[in-house]
Amino acid sequence: MFAINSRVGITSGLALAVVALSVAPALASDLSPIEELGAEIFFDEDLSINQNQSCASCHGVEEGFTGPESDTNEFGAVYEGSIAERFGNRKPPSAAYATLSPILHYVLDKKEHLYLGGNFWNGRATGERLGNPAADQALGPFLNPLEQGLPDSACVVYRVCEGSYGGLFESIWGPGACDIDWPDDVEEECVVQGGAVALQADDREDVDAAYDEIGLSVAAYEASPEVNAFTSKYDYYLAGLVDLTKIEKKGLNFFKGKGKCDNCHVLDPGPNGEPPLLTDFTFDNLGVPRNPENPFYDEPPFNPLEEAWVDLGLGGFLDSRLDYAADAPDNYGKQKVPALRNVDKRPYPGFVKAFTHNGYFKSLKAVVHFYNTRDAKPECDDPFTPADEAMVLGCWPEPEVEANVNDDELGDLHLLDWQEDAIVEFLKTLSDGYVPKN
Repeated sequence: MFAINSRVGITSGLALAVVALSVAPALASDLSPIEELGAEIFFDEDLSINQNQSCASCHGVEEGFTGPESDTNEFGAVYEGSIAERFGNRKPPSAAYATLSPILHYVLDKKEHLYLGGNFWNGRATGERLGNPAADQALGPFLNPLEQGLPDSACVVYRVCEGSYGGLFESIWGPGACDIDWPDDVEEECVVQGGAVALQADDREDVDAAYDEIGLSVAAYEASPEVNAFTSKYDYYLAGLVDLTKIEKKGLNFFKGKGKCDNCHVLDPGPNGEPPLLTDFTFDNLGVPRNPENPFYDEPPFNPLEEAWVDLGLGGFLDSRLDYAADAPDNYGKQKVPALRNVDKRPYPGFVKAFTHNGYFKSLKAVVHFYNTRDAKPECDDPFTPADEAMVLGCWPEPEVEANVNDDELGDLHLLDWQEDAIVEFLKTLSDGYVPKN
């Protein structure tokens, strides 16, 4: 994988993170007004059609801002939306460190277009609209019928303006931010699937502006030290304040060497000494099998292909863009390379986390073992074989998408079992909230 070291889009404030490692992590009271506003929006369940789902419903704090329900993660790993029995098609990516991704673009790599940046697993929150992929991403779930499910952006704006923090919204974005002539039936329209709020043209323009400001506010919170804390054991190790154990150091060495992990999850600091983000912001098809428990297979109203559906990832999104469509076939099956920060963060030891875009894997050991042995083991007879069963059988199912599978950096790494375990121990040092003993 082509490693991106330019850190396009990283804010200058990130350079302060190295210094901040010597002090306590930020508390909610340390948030700036716009970050506080973004937090209010992020945790507000009223911003869904049935007033029962917030951003945090899929991006839990104690889980590293990803899926907060152990039982859900153990199976399909896809979360139910505000409307009962409606599910999306991928597991929630982490919202932590997502603000550091640049606007989706491509660079030339060996005369081919290499895409990087954006948010969502398939990069569709490009950042082109608001200049910030995290802000673009924040606006998607509110109106997604499989997620928060509100029928109109006006409903989001109305509930923000009428909420307990409406005054804070106006104080930040101007006294006219909520000065909209709402119709008497606005609340009724906001609980009707497919409904729309009838607004005058100038009020609709104000709603559009306020909706963008909501996205920017959420992104401000997601960029705060409360979300991008840089307080893992590995950060303290880089600052010379703690040491890694022998097995963690061995895991770090295998991560950089035999395991080839840092080809994509780069460990290089930024140009001004910023802490490493453990991603190069690119996209890759790892050959991950289908998750047989994905509830999206059983939603014919939204997925008429049912079990025949495959997630084309970045390539599927590029197909929807005339300016990028020519590159789509070369990117089918590629998903965003995630930052590995907080990859093992969980509220208690027995909590199940799901990994990769579809949540197929349920342990870091399984992920590392797949990277190591994908091409060294025979193919399972059943393409819907779960990961734990595949490991017992000594096989791996076929990739969800056969095209563009990365055969160069994973698949037959010849790692010994204890070396896989060492990499897992290193990955555990990447969780924020570590408290040094001294």
